[in-house]
Amino acid sequence: MKDWRSQSHVKWDCKYHVVIVPKYRRRKFYGSLRSEIGKILRQLCRQKEIELVEGHAMPDHVHLLLSVPPKFSIANTVGFLKGKSAVSVHEHGY
Repeated sequence: MKDWRSQSHVKWDCKYHVVIVPKYRRRKFYGSLRSEIGKILRQLCRQKEIELVEGHAMPDHVHLLLSVPPKFSIANTVGFLKGKSAVSVHEHGY
């Protein structure tokens, strides 16, 4: 049986498999960045009430399984995650 979530007028179960790839597929996710990117993405998901069901950081990309409420479009969600995580990585100098 599905694990339905609900809001005032809707029941939903929207899960998306998202792959975030750096420009030119550079191998950026090594060492400390690999462990920190998970913390950064979890924090950003909490801000928008998005559930990060599963995530894997590979050397040149990141796989995410997101449960996104229907009030957010997936395009805006991915844009938010990519933009804010890039700013955070740049500020902390990973």
